[in-house]
Amino acid sequence: MNDKSEQRNLILAIAVSVAILLGFQFLFESPQPPVQTTEQAQPLPTAPGQSAQAPLGTAATVAQTRPQALQAAPRVPIRTPRLHGSVSLKGGRIDDLTLVDYHVEPKPQSPEIELFSPAGAPHPYYAEFGWVPGAGQALAVPGPDTVWQAEGQALTAEAPLVLSWDNGQGLRFVRTITVDQNYMFSVKQRVENNTGQAVQLHPYALVSRTGMPEIQDMYLLHEGPLGVFDGTLHEVDYSTLDEDGSVKQDSVGGWIGITDKYWLAALAPGAGEAVAMRMTQRADDGVRKYQTDFLGAVVTVPPGSGAEETSLLFAGAKELTLLDAYEEKYGIERFDLAIDFGWFYFLTKPFFYILKFFNGVLGNFGLAILALTVVIKLALFPLANKSYKAMSKMKKLQPEIKQLQERFSDDRVRMNQELMALYKREKANPVSGCLPVIIQIPVFFALYKVLFVTIEMRHAPFYGWIQDLSAPDPTTIFNLFGLIPWTPPELLHIGVWPLIMGVTMFLQQKLNPQPADPVQAKMFMLLPIVFTFMLATFPAGLVIYWAWSNTLSIIQQWVIMRQMGVKP
Repeated sequence: MNDKSEQRNLILAIAVSVAILLGFQFLFESPQPPVQTTEQAQPLPTAPGQSAQAPLGTAATVAQTRPQALQAAPRVPIRTPRLHGSVSLKGGRIDDLTLVDYHVEPKPQSPEIELFSPAGAPHPYYAEFGWVPGAGQALAVPGPDTVWQAEGQALTAEAPLVLSWDNGQGLRFVRTITVDQNYMFSVKQRVENNTGQAVQLHPYALVSRTGMPEIQDMYLLHEGPLGVFDGTLHEVDYSTLDEDGSVKQDSVGGWIGITDKYWLAALAPGAGEAVAMRMTQRADDGVRKYQTDFLGAVVTVPPGSGAEETSLLFAGAKELTLLDAYEEKYGIERFDLAIDFGWFYFLTKPFFYILKFFNGVLGNFGLAILALTVVIKLALFPLANKSYKAMSKMKKLQPEIKQLQERFSDDRVRMNQELMALYKREKANPVSGCLPVIIQIPVFFALYKVLFVTIEMRHAPFYGWIQDLSAPDPTTIFNLFGLIPWTPPELLHIGVWPLIMGVTMFLQQKLNPQPADPVQAKMFMLLPIVFTFMLATFPAGLVIYWAWSNTLSIIQQWVIMRQMGVKP
């Protein structure tokens, strides 16, 4: 599927819905479109200059395969129920992670998703922690080439990994890494000062990524650096960072990282800790290197004493329930915003939790979508009832409206006056059917976001041929649903569910008042065909929702029309 094509189709679907489904409710005169305003994005504030900065991550430029790069340094394995990987003793980096529960393809035999890769691999991506000397301090601190001593055979959810390194000048650095049953690492860094004088150090943490990853490049989805600074979400595109070079912001608490559609690597200081956040990029041998980091306040370590600092690293799948749990447990402010729920956040997040509840009850996200549709219909039932009654009344008045239009075809002003008099006399409202359609737009968009951005929908099957509700219907009528060994172009990829949706849309239109204008009537007849083609590239779950929603609307409208004595 072409993601830009899907984005275009979504915008077209919404535009056509508003412009045609609403606009043609005015049978005699189209309303003026509302004035659109464009809000300019405000530049991210720049933090005051720092005397110290987190170092820039380094990655070997020698081209190696991932297995070769993993063998280039001594390692301690990571073994948890949801993570496989290792910690490099050279540099003490967490630079090798794969996700046990997620695979490249729906088949469980396919390879696990690779999140982190070490320096020297095709696409290095890793987390690093350390110390930066304070202003005027010439101290030997551990760096990317430092080889740490390890205590322990593996990092597991039950057993932490302790790394240590002595600089030979009176400073001893100890790093204790723990990981939970899911995707949260805790890194406690301790400095022991035996130099005979006080030393000053800044703790830092960084996530570094080499090369531009494959992104979907959609206006509707952010992929790249992001973070919450002082309670406000900031998203910076890779292209913006290429132009600006770096973005800086002081923050109390918060978090910073790099996101993909489904995966996230994010750093968080201690709750309430003042840090300097930074997003930056640079070109090295023609390859872009992106980094997000934070630098903590200076720590003074008296002689004969020690100091420690703890940072968090989330590296895994963006599961909403997990992000919410971490936000509450560790005080990571607005951590759920790592999932791009968009403008209709107030609808999207509740929709997800309702779907998750129904999935737990029914055992299938497809059935959960059908159940959510019923909930939405029940919530809108009084409004829809009122609208359908008004539409039934308008349908009953269609013969009289047509007579007035024919009688005063040469006098539009008089025709409008007579129509207004007719509506007033019969207590009919020609635009009363608009409101349910307007409300459907944010509902449709919010559900689209749920299906598009939540990891739980990825590779979630329905029944029959739908094995991934977040992907388009894989069948197409133009090769007789797989009977002919031919793959049609994307434009002709019209599956079974889009066809069902188109049929239900056509049947619903037949129940609505038809425009007296033949041109408008023909355009109405074309709408189901247009929407069938446009929605064919949308997630199957969304098309199933629309088809089921249309079916419920047809039943409700048919019953109301029968009650009002209008022939369906």
